[in-house]
Amino acid sequence: MRFPALALALLSVGTAFAPTSLAAQAAQAAPAPGSTLTLTDAIALARQNNPTFLTAANARRTAAANVRAASSWFLPNVNTNFGGQYREGRPEFFAGQAFGSTNDQLSSSIGGSASLNISRATFSDRKVAIAQAEATEADINAADANVRSLVAAQFLAALQAQARAALQDTLLATTGAQLELARARFQVGSGTQLDVQRAEVANGQQQVAALNARNQVEIEKVRLFQQLGIDAVEGVRLDPNLPSAPTLQLADVLTMARTSNPQLDAARLRQDAAKYSVSSARGSYFPTLGLSASVNGFTQRYTNTDLLISGQRASLVSQRNSCIAREEVRAAVGLPNMLDSCSNIGFTSADEAAIRQAQSQYPFDFTRQPYTLNVSLSLPIFDRFRREQQVTQATVQRRNAENELRNQELRVAADVQTAFLQYTNAQQAVTMQEQNVRTARLALSLAQERYRVGAISLVELVQARGDFERAETDRITAIYDVQRAFAQLEAATGRPLR
Repeated sequence: MRFPALALALLSVGTAFAPTSLAAQAAQAAPAPGSTLTLTDAIALARQNNPTFLTAANARRTAAANVRAASSWFLPNVNTNFGGQYREGRPEFFAGQAFGSTNDQLSSSIGGSASLNISRATFSDRKVAIAQAEATEADINAADANVRSLVAAQFLAALQAQARAALQDTLLATTGAQLELARARFQVGSGTQLDVQRAEVANGQQQVAALNARNQVEIEKVRLFQQLGIDAVEGVRLDPNLPSAPTLQLADVLTMARTSNPQLDAARLRQDAAKYSVSSARGSYFPTLGLSASVNGFTQRYTNTDLLISGQRASLVSQRNSCIAREEVRAAVGLPNMLDSCSNIGFTSADEAAIRQAQSQYPFDFTRQPYTLNVSLSLPIFDRFRREQQVTQATVQRRNAENELRNQELRVAADVQTAFLQYTNAQQAVTMQEQNVRTARLALSLAQERYRVGAISLVELVQARGDFERAETDRITAIYDVQRAFAQLEAATGRPLR
């Protein structure tokens, strides 16, 4: 009986990790039931739906807002104000004298001001924000690499489960054929009832193993959809056709990791941000230039316009009477006088109209007040060692950032070397496991023929089938160990290796 080899090749997931612009990915719907899902499609779906990755990507907006806020320090701070006031018409007394109007008063005011403060720290703070934003972008790239690695690992786990299920189905066909052979031998008298019962037990156990293997495939698919960030879709098939593995040299991979690993990039950029923070802290020893300007307007009205008119009329009558009395005295003593002009003093309809017009300016017809401009240059002399404290803290943070960068360099180098060793070792293991499978398949074929002619017992045939199952399972594991090792190598490098 022939045992067709499983359709599994020594392949890698390199091209599945092709660079993709996170901001320009086309929208991709969830796979339809019965459709085929490739690893590339799975990674694209995870980028769009994985909650952990989307949370990391949201940091981009915060970083952009921080850069915009830091850049705005070169723009003036502009404020406006509008207010209203009501004053009761009751005089105030001071030193026994009454002051203020007896008419209720409404007033409104408007104003605007602009101010700008520039110092050396203003320039450094903007550089800090830009470096931190670039570090955030590197963190997002690291999160992207991480989600690609997780999706690839789960995708490979599902494919491995499919391969094992296919093996169990093949073995089930084998145990079924062995059961039929045992029954045929029993009927012709060359076999025993015990052999038939043993074959039935072996076939039943294989049915359970095949059932469990198919169930494990569905479990791994559910976990894959969890990584994608979408609900599981029934009947989706996984495409086992993965790109072939490239030939790699450890020195080349290490060079790529040192230059393009996003976690290393983030550490370098945070080191730059820490340097700019030191410059910002030292900027407090330099003067700060301040510019400001303001302008205001004011208007008011009295609630009782008739009271204003009667008051103005009474005031003019009093002025006219005073003028007449004064000028009559001058005329009586023979001095020059303007008695005739006193009769011109009086309250006219034009005066009343002017009062009413003035009252109508409230609340939005403002009278501008004098504007002000101010220029200042400030330099703190002694602030109780706060500047020294800030400089010391910034210096310590810079040194910590340098240590973290060195730590990341060592970690990346160790991870790449470890993953490369696992990758090369897994490739060698595949070659050995394939030889073991060929030997076990040949031994099983010989055992079947010998059992057919009665040269061996069913126990020996079952033993040969068990040896083949273990060898084939180990081969499947070795094949996907290569793929997983390559995915881990890409994750350690932080970039696609194709």
